[in-house]
Amino acid sequence: MSGIESADVVVIGAGIIGAACAEALSAAGVRVLVIDRGAPAGATTASGEGDVLVSDKEPGPALELAAASRRRWPELLDELRELLGPGRAEIGWDPKGGLVVATTAEAVGPLAALTAAQRAAGVAVEDLDADRAREMEPYLTEELTAVAHFPDDAQLQPVPATAALLAALRARGGEVHSGVMAEGIVADRAGAVAGVRTGVDAIPCRAVVNACGPWAGHFSETVGAPVDVLPRRGMVLVTAPLPRFVGRKVYDSGHVDTVAGGDAEPRFSAVVESTASGTVLIGSSRQGTSFDEGLEVEVLRRLARGAIGLFPRLAGVPVMRAYGGFRPCTPDRLPVIGEDPRMPGLWHATGHEGAGIGLAAATGRLLADLFTGREPVVDPEPFRVDRPEVALEAGA
Repeated sequence: MSGIESADVVVIGAGIIGAACAEALSAAGVRVLVIDRGAPAGATTASGEGDVLVSDKEPGPALELAAASRRRWPELLDELRELLGPGRAEIGWDPKGGLVVATTAEAVGPLAALTAAQRAAGVAVEDLDADRAREMEPYLTEELTAVAHFPDDAQLQPVPATAALLAALRARGGEVHSGVMAEGIVADRAGAVAGVRTGVDAIPCRAVVNACGPWAGHFSETVGAPVDVLPRRGMVLVTAPLPRFVGRKVYDSGHVDTVAGGDAEPRFSAVVESTASGTVLIGSSRQGTSFDEGLEVEVLRRLARGAIGLFPRLAGVPVMRAYGGFRPCTPDRLPVIGEDPRMPGLWHATGHEGAGIGLAAATGRLLADLFTGREPVVDPEPFRVDRPEVALEAGA
């Protein structure tokens, strides 16, 4: 592939995770090149809602990574504005907070236990009565049994955020190439990474970051260091504009179990939030572990019913469209972040499932910390590549 020079690191995948890793590496002085078989932010990132959440994580490594990312995003945005100027660094950052809602007596205890554990872990959370909750969200259902307010939940626009991260990379001398397929890795005599094969050509480098999202498992298998990352589909409904209908992210208390669920069976929970244009996004679903693009009407019906259960006034509101995307899923529901001990120079940053946009800032920082030998932003051990739940035998 003529015209592409060598790099210290080649990042494969120009979604928000790959872009965040590339930006963080370049900020640390590493010469980075990003390649993608499609357009930047054109796959999983484009189908994301832009959530930056701490409310949907139980205490543990995922919550620690989420909290670090929530702290990092505003800092990163300031750095991008300083480097690029405000006009090129607008990512729609909205620290609007979120509400987690219980609507049955049975859901009160589990929500109270979750919020107590999150509070003990340092998450800001406020218990609300029904009147206070409806002051914040006037169109909420009357069937409220418990409500928790998470002021640190936020939202951004995934595609502009990815574009800003890649613009920062370019501003530091890095490169981004679309329409380039990574077909394998060139290894030296010791078995370490020496380049990336792209058809008949190769890009010399000393490290590769597998940020291929739902396709990360396939790429890792191709290069002989497989990790157990599979696609899991999610669907979203988009209503006609309803200005000032909902001001925060609102979801039912069962959503945390849906996020943490470890099986391949379809899982659903009611999630409602607005966009800057006034449309309302309705989720969420998690289905299967394959690249099945079939549109299931019953899934859309369940999403609509769940949203109406939270906001009865949504009944009869026109749905403009439905869209879906594939998310990279691991068996233990934790991302894979770090160097692969089976192949020196091969790094992975994947497996974030539906939380990749929110977790991107800390993921990029953690990978850059590990690559440069700095003190890691969070404990990297739970995300290591060779943990038994994720690492697979070659050819298995």
